[in-house]
Amino acid sequence: MKNNINYEKKLEFELDFLKNSQKKPKLLLHVCCGPCFTIPYEIIKEYFDLTLFFNNSNIYPKNEHDRRLDELKKYMSEVCPNVPLITTEYNNDLYNIDLEPRANDKEGHERCRICFKKRLSEGFEYASKHGFDYYGTVMTISRYKNAQDINQIGEELQKKYPTIKWLYADFKKNNGYEKSLLIIKEHKMYLQEYCGCKYSFEAYKNKPKNAKIDL
Repeated sequence: MKNNINYEKKLEFELDFLKNSQKKPKLLLHVCCGPCFTIPYEIIKEYFDLTLFFNNSNIYPKNEHDRRLDELKKYMSEVCPNVPLITTEYNNDLYNIDLEPRANDKEGHERCRICFKKRLSEGFEYASKHGFDYYGTVMTISRYKNAQDINQIGEELQKKYPTIKWLYADFKKNNGYEKSLLIIKEHKMYLQEYCGCKYSFEAYKNKPKNAKIDL
C-alpha cells in the first residue's frame, strides 16, 4: 500500500523558501467558490503575486455556477479587492462529455479525478500562456476531495509545462476546514450543500431533507 504524501509539509517548505525571495512569484490559483478560497488565501497571500482563475463549467445548474461566482466576487471585494479574477465561458454540456461515461461513479472516484484533471489542465495552459511562475488550486480545503489525487494530477500535468511550478497543498490540514467555517460565518457567505456537478446535484436532490452534502 502506497504511503500518503504530506502535502501540507510540502507547502510549508515551499513558503519557507519563498520568504527570502526578492520578488513575489506570480501564482495562478484555481478557485471553485468563495468558501473554499478563505483559508488558502490567508495562508499564501503574503508570498505570491496572486491571480484567481474561475473555470468551473462542471457546476450545475448555471444559476448555481453564477451564485458561487458572485459569492466569490463579494468576498474578494471585502478582503482582496485588487486581486485579479479570470473567468472562463460556462459550457456544462460540453464539459460533461468526458464525465458522462462515468455517470454512475460514486463521489470521489474516477469521475471526480477526470473532473479535476480537466480543470487543472485548463489552468496550466492559461498559466503557461500568460507567464505565471506557479499554478495551484484551493480544492484541497474540502474534506470530500482527495488531496492525494489532486496533487498527483497537478504533479503529472506539470511535466507538460516545464515553466510552471505546481503548488502542492492540503489546505484542510491543521484544522483548515474548520477555520474556514468561522470565516464563512463571519462574512455571512453562501455555503453550498453539494459538490457542484450535475451528478452530485442529483444525489443531493435525492437525499433526505435533513441531510447535507458538504463541500
